[in-house]
Amino acid sequence: MIHTARLILRRARPDDLADVHSMLSDPRAMRYWSRPEHDSIDESRDWLDRMIAAPDADDYLIEREGRVIGKAGMWRRPEVGFLLHPDHQGAGLASEAMTAVITHLFDRHDMPELVAEADPRNTPSLRLLARLGFTETGRAERTMKWREEWCDSVYLALPRAAWPLA
Repeated sequence: MIHTARLILRRARPDDLADVHSMLSDPRAMRYWSRPEHDSIDESRDWLDRMIAAPDADDYLIEREGRVIGKAGMWRRPEVGFLLHPDHQGAGLASEAMTAVITHLFDRHDMPELVAEADPRNTPSLRLLARLGFTETGRAERTMKWREEWCDSVYLALPRAAWPLA
């Protein structure tokens, strides 16, 4: 469990389903995610079950005032990512969560860098990653099909030496 000034980052639990589904079924939240919004609570339950089944993963739900509002962490070493319910965007919460996660990951693992991938149209996420010190390492076209639309990718990296708190 990781604590910040306003957030708790913690492992997923079965009783998180309603909050997780609220986030994963919102088209605004899922627009630049790896798949469209969930159509059913069963899809969200499967997603949550997979998160619970990976207890050693450094992948956390973001809790604020007793409610799950997002997810942040390393879902596959050394790739990090984050997702925040749109009702909680714009208040610096993703930055707060990712700052804590990055510090935790560099403290816990001997990795030379962390990497991230984003859709080049996802300007808010790219701005946040830049503020965190990530720099672009490459681009690729048509890397993912989201519904019927092909999407491109921007690849980024944050070297351990560039992390101010490492």
